[in-house]
Amino acid sequence: MLDVRKLRLLRELAHRKTIAAVAEAMSYTPSAVSQQLTALEREAGVPLLERTGRRVTLTPAALTLVDHAETILAALEQATADLAASRATLTGTLRIGAFPTAVATILAPALVALSHDHPRLELLVTELDPATVPDALRAEALDVALVQEYDYVPAEPDPALDTEPLLEETIYLAAPTAAPLEDHHDTSWILGTPGTLCHTMTIRVCQAAGFTPRVRHHVDDFSTVLALVAAGQGVALVPELGALTPSPNILLTALPTRRKTLLAYRRGTGRHPAVAAARAALCASATTISSTFGK
Repeated sequence: MLDVRKLRLLRELAHRKTIAAVAEAMSYTPSAVSQQLTALEREAGVPLLERTGRRVTLTPAALTLVDHAETILAALEQATADLAASRATLTGTLRIGAFPTAVATILAPALVALSHDHPRLELLVTELDPATVPDALRAEALDVALVQEYDYVPAEPDPALDTEPLLEETIYLAAPTAAPLEDHHDTSWILGTPGTLCHTMTIRVCQAAGFTPRVRHHVDDFSTVLALVAAGQGVALVPELGALTPSPNILLTALPTRRKTLLAYRRGTGRHPAVAAARAALCASATTISSTFGK
């Protein structure tokens, strides 16, 4: 019989690529992860890992087993959700992840509603970049989270997660004066930290306009980005949630590029009472926010 905990480690290795990364995420030592995966190979009766020096890759048999592991883990999550649904009162802990511009705008009103409707539910919020959300959900560091997709940065489907659309925003060019995007090929730019979705989006939007932006500053907080634009430090691309209260010294020019926010949770957990309550509260909050766009 295959051990579910070992299958989970194999699944994480398929996503995280290295034993060290799996160990850090799952609070194991690297040697413990290696021992568990070796034991899984014995249970499976076929080679699962190919080792070349310090590098480890999954064999075709291992990839097949990972697909089965996704189904097995989702079924266990569904069983847990069904048991939780039989309880009369919603209790326990709900861990929610959100990106910075969503915390004050979408998440805060949802937390008020959840606290009012389910006072015994303990709410824990973590602010993080959407690029790190899938790993955090799979590792059970989060139960529900907000993720993003930009037109120029499509998200790869994750078989461990379910998602549903929450909000769609316009992307604006924030600049001191009106000018088409392509006219800013020699302008200084303000971008997010390399590795963030916002940074990648800005690079690709500019490249689609025929140039690579000349980066002067790296800033992730959009209020700070707008302050720098107002101070003449460069131009930037800002989503609608980050531009709700722009400075009078900044002109916002709508671009055809869009940012989509999605609600994400582990497969099988969608009907868990706590997750379902969070989904309802976040959807209601996002609907209220979207009704203010363009006003």
